[in-house]
Amino acid sequence: MKRVLITIQYDGTNYSGWQKQPEAKTIQGEIEDAFFVATGQKIELFGSGRTDAGVHAIHQTAHFDFDLPIPIDKLPEIINNRLPQDIAVVDAKEVAAAFHARFSIKKKQYLYKILITDHKQPFAANYYGFVKKDLDEKKMQECANVLIGTHNFRGFCCSATSAANFERTIFDIKVKRKNKREIDVLVTGNGFLYNMVRIIVGTLVDYSLGKVTLEQVYDALNNANRASAGQTMPPNGLYLNDTIY
Repeated sequence: MKRVLITIQYDGTNYSGWQKQPEAKTIQGEIEDAFFVATGQKIELFGSGRTDAGVHAIHQTAHFDFDLPIPIDKLPEIINNRLPQDIAVVDAKEVAAAFHARFSIKKKQYLYKILITDHKQPFAANYYGFVKKDLDEKKMQECANVLIGTHNFRGFCCSATSAANFERTIFDIKVKRKNKREIDVLVTGNGFLYNMVRIIVGTLVDYSLGKVTLEQVYDALNNANRASAGQTMPPNGLYLNDTIY
């Protein structure tokens, strides 16, 4: 039996997220089905993490075990031949039997793409979070710096989370203005709570717009007060950008 780590890219627009669900179209389900159709063997994918409906991935990873006499470097082509155009396996390699795509991870990085516009943008609608007023990237970075470090992020996650431990470490947050209309936010941490990145970015946006103060940000951070943090940005601007082992 071999344990294989695959790297995946996907456009999450048409899917109900990563995790397999009954009667729902998911990334995990599509890949497992494609492998079964191509090889006749059922596998179970273990992802580096779950992405929500509408969220994309530039570098998602997952592992599975299989025992077929197929060269591992041929697996991407074999699986891709059965996958829809908006999902691709870009790499496959054998890993140790003790490796786990989720629990062996050291860092995970998300990218959030913001488009500043007060008009509807049909061709960008699925790939950005829209903000109508201009943003000050320096103010956003000032707010971001408060969140770097190891904290209780209970005030920066959805109330529907099933997590028992809310302590996470944010290694870095970078706010980058690409041009007059586009800002990228890169958030790197050891793990993330449900909607945590989207709320962090929403807090940076609301701080820049004067809707949230630094005192409120500290209140959300130190007192687990979700009401003091910013908005939850929409999922379509979020990308799982990298997984680091």
